[in-house]
Formats: sequence, C-alpha cells, structure tokens
Amino acid sequence: MKNRIALSEIAHAAPAAGGGATDPALGLLPVWKLSDLYAAKDAPAFTADLKQSETDALAFENKWKGKLAEAATKTGAGGIGEALKEYEALDDLLGKIGSFAGLTYFSDTSDPANGKFFGDVQSKLTDISSHLLFFALELNRVDDAVMDACMDRDPTAGHYRPWIVDLRKDKPFQLDDKLEQLFLEKSMTSASAFNRLFDETMAELRFDIDGEKQPLEVTLNMLQEADPAIRAKAASALSKTFSDNLRVFTLITNTLAKDKDISDRWRGFEDIADSRHLANRVEREVVDALAAAVQDAYPRLSHRYYAMKARWLGVDQLNYWDRNAPLPETPKAVIPWETAKETVLSAYGAFAPEMADIAGRFFAEEWIDAPSRPGKAPGAFAHPTVPSAHPYVLVNYLGKPRDVMTLAHELGHGVHQVLAGGQGALMCQTPLTLAETASVFGEMLTFRTLLEKTKDKRERKAMLAQKVEDMINTVVRQIAFYQFERKVHMARKEGELTSQQIGELWLSVQGESLGPAIKISEGYESWWTYIPHFIHSPFYVYAYAFGDCLVNSLYAVYQNAAPGFQDKYFELLKAGGTKHHSELLKPFGLDATDPTFWSKGLSMIEGLIDELEALDKELG
Repeated sequence: MKNRIALSEIAHAAPAAGGGATDPALGLLPVWKLSDLYAAKDAPAFTADLKQSETDALAFENKWKGKLAEAATKTGAGGIGEALKEYEALDDLLGKIGSFAGLTYFSDTSDPANGKFFGDVQSKLTDISSHLLFFALELNRVDDAVMDACMDRDPTAGHYRPWIVDLRKDKPFQLDDKLEQLFLEKSMTSASAFNRLFDETMAELRFDIDGEKQPLEVTLNMLQEADPAIRAKAASALSKTFSDNLRVFTLITNTLAKDKDISDRWRGFEDIADSRHLANRVEREVVDALAAAVQDAYPRLSHRYYAMKARWLGVDQLNYWDRNAPLPETPKAVIPWETAKETVLSAYGAFAPEMADIAGRFFAEEWIDAPSRPGKAPGAFAHPTVPSAHPYVLVNYLGKPRDVMTLAHELGHGVHQVLAGGQGALMCQTPLTLAETASVFGEMLTFRTLLEKTKDKRERKAMLAQKVEDMINTVVRQIAFYQFERKVHMARKEGELTSQQIGELWLSVQGESLGPAIKISEGYESWWTYIPHFIHSPFYVYAYAFGDCLVNSLYAVYQNAAPGFQDKYFELLKAGGTKHHSELLKPFGLDATDPTFWSKGLSMIEGLIDELEALDKELG
C-alpha cells in the first residue's frame, strides 16, 4: 500500500483555510479549503477516521493473512475479489488521512504544531500500514496459474486484473515479510526523515535582496525580471544562501543516495534507476533511448537557441542567471488572475467543453491555492488525494506569462486526476511517464490559443521564445538533471561525496546541456541544492522529458486528426494506471519503443526554433 502521506511525487502543499487573498495588481487570489477533507486537525471526523482505519486494518489482517492462497480458489464471499474491495477501501481512507496531514503540514513547515501533527500522523499510518503489508507479498506468492484462473472466474477479482498484473512485476524485487516490515517502519527515520529535513530547511531559507529577506519563490521569480541588475542580485543572493547551507544539503544528498543504494542492493535492482523505471512501468531501454536522443539534440536545441538569445540581448555569452530573462519584446503588463483563469478555460473549452467544465470546478469549488506568501512551498503541483475526495492544485501566482502556463499545466494534471479517479484507489494512479501527458497537453493548448490571438510580430516572437525556453527547461534541463542524478548515485557507491564533488558533477552536466552561449561562473556550483525532485523522488525528472516529447507527437496527431481525437484522448486519461503506455498510445499510431519516436517529438521543438529564427530575420 502506497504511503500517501509522504506526498513524494507532488512535493508540497498549502493552507487548510478557504477564501482568498487580494493583490492590487492580480485581483482576488483563491486559497483552497482543505475542509473538504476534514474541518481541522482536531476535528472529530478526523480522529474517528484515524481510529477506524486502525480497527479496519487489524480486522483485515486477522481475516485474510495466511488465507489468500485458499481465497484464490473461491468466487464471491471469501474470495480474492472480496479481499481486494476491502483493501481498496482501506487504501482510500488512509490516503485521505495522509493527504490531509501532509497538506496541512506543508502549509507552513516552520510551524512546530504542524510538524508535530504531520509526524504523529505519519507514525500512526506507518503502524497501520504494517498490518496491511502482508497482503501484496502474500498475493504475489499465489501461483500464477491459480491467480489467472481466479481472475478469469471471479468478475470482482477480474476487475482488479491491471493492478494484480502490475503488482506481480514487483515480485522479483520483494523481500520476505519481516524484512519488508523493517524497511517500512525504518523509512520514518531514514528517507522520510531526511525528506522532512529538506522541506523544513528550504521553507526557512531567506535570500537577501537589498536588505530585504525574501523566500525562495520570490527570489527565483526575480530571475525573470527585465532589469538585468535585479536578475544579478537575485542570482547572487541565491548562490550565497545555497552555499551557506551546503553542509546540510550535502548530508541529505549523501544519506538519501546511500539509503537508496542499500534498498536497491537488497532488492536486487541492477541499475540505479531501475526501481523508478519499475514504478513508472517503463522499460529501461525506452528511457535510455529518450536520454540519448535528447543529449544528441543539445546542439540543435539549447546550444542553438541560447546563441540566438545572446545575440538578441547584445552579448557574446549569457550569464547563467540570464537564461530565462525576458526579451525586450516581452509584454511587461502583469496578468490578473481572472484573465489567467479565462485564458486557460477558453483554451481547454475550444478543445473539449468537458475539459473546461472539469477545470472550472477547481475555481468554483475552491480547489486552488494561488497566492505566494511566506511559509508556502515554492513551485506548483496538483495532488490527487483519493477518488472519494478530489484533487487540489497549488501555484505561486505572480502574474507572469509563465504563471499562466503553469496554471494550465497543473489544471491539466487536475483534469487527468478527476477522470482517472473512476478507476478507484488502487488503479487511478498513472505512472509518472504518462502523468505528465495531460499537463503538458494543457500547456500546449493554452500556448497555441494565445499565439493565434497574437498579431503583433514582436509579441509573437517573445511568445515563441518563451515557449521554446519552457520546452528546453522541460526536456533538455530535465535530462541533464537525470544525468546529474545518475552521476551522483554512481559516485556515492564509492564513498561519501563532498560538496565540491557534487558541485563539479552539477557543472559538468549543466555545461554540456546549456552550451557555450551560457557563461557558467562562480556561484552556480551550488544550485543543485534546491531541486526537490532529487530528494523526494530520485530519477523522477525524466518523466517531464518523456511527457513533453510524447505530447509533441500527440499534438501533431491532433493537428491532423479526424473527428474523434478528443474521445480517444479522454479514454487515455480515464485509464489511470490500468494500461501500459504502449496500449494507451496505440490508438494514436504512436509507439514509444520506436527508435524514431523521440526524434519526432524533439523535431517539434526544433521547428519552433526555426519559426523563431525566420520571424527574427523578418523583423530585422
């Protein structure tokens, strides 16, 4: 059973209160209401559910432990189907409790009360989960032929066939029951503890800008300011604070890399990323082909684009902090929240009214947290919670054009999560490689809608440039991150790494991916420290490149598709975790195992750079 409380795949969250915050330039920014889950940390319903989950878990263990082989021979009462329904109900309940605890904690990790609440609930859920751990292990010990016959004979068991088939892929890497229980219980004082240390450290970091202490999100946002002096100050502040805290980030990185190495060794994984590939239900060869294709395209994508941008900004080389600097043609007006909302919903509605209807619920029913504020986690995410509830979306909205794209991205996740929820708690979760499909597709719909409305050629140039940069950040940057992680985890096998060694590995992959037009100067060696994916979800990052390239190919099909594309697209999203990527892509004529698949996806980025270059020549 997945320990949902860790929230490891979605990063962070924000406050439990509903309502909103008014900003003079942005308008009323919504704050979500976690009361849809529970009214408060001490709400009677929360206390009752926590107690009920413990009672139900013990009853489930007493009822089914040691009896699954016999249950596999029965149909109906006392059969595997009945056990799976009870297990799924428990998974949903524990997921709801864990989501509430985690989201409340991440609203302000500096609040000791939130930290205690999170820790206590996490401990309780770990204890409860230990009573359920036997189920997957024992189920995997049932003979394959007996299990196949059970699923064929019993419609209820057959309903869960995709989950059972996926579960049996884990079988070669599972340990005996006692060791699995030890791994589960020790996770609180190993990986989970260092994840929490990272989150609390990041939340408390402040960056000195002209004497004012700013949080991470605000400081990172300054790297997109038009004034180069502001960008330089932000970069300097980031480098200083990251460097001042290198010891703790180096300790966290070393500890988690070693912890993963121990787990991989005991479970028998051959490659350092194989556990992630298994979780993503994607073959190592497919990921290797993706990484190789992107690396081969560095000169045609990032190197070429940044050389063009340096020329536009009148320099031979861009400072590393100018990588996402706006072009002079970029509109400087702040985009109010209502405009961003209308932009995204309009783009979604033009594709499919149902998509806009689902996304609209996030606004109407207060499922979004938008303001940027002290204590709130940086970045953005969509958290699915559980099928019996609904997803939540967090953004730090500051009115930039990229913030609109981020909103479109996260709402794409949200729509996907709502649609996949129909599969139930066990089968709704989409592997990360496909989890980015709807989000990136939502971004593309929004971008294309805005681009079509933009008639001014200079504004069009700025929009194309920003989209190219976002795609480079999603594809090139994330594969560079993946290669960095590989180098760190491989080097850690030989011994503990110093901050300098980790910094050198970081600079090596950054220099290769960004190219000669980016000047990597002193200070940048510590910028690996703030990437949460390295901490929460090792090797998560290639999923972004996978999703972007996949969507580029999917969008090309959409542009030339006959009627019915939208229906097939919704079926893909509704499938959740019930189908392999090959099965889901087949109706679109796409195959990620085809060696040319990734080249097709990358060619769309190259085509946008071609279009941008032609437009630049036209403008003189």
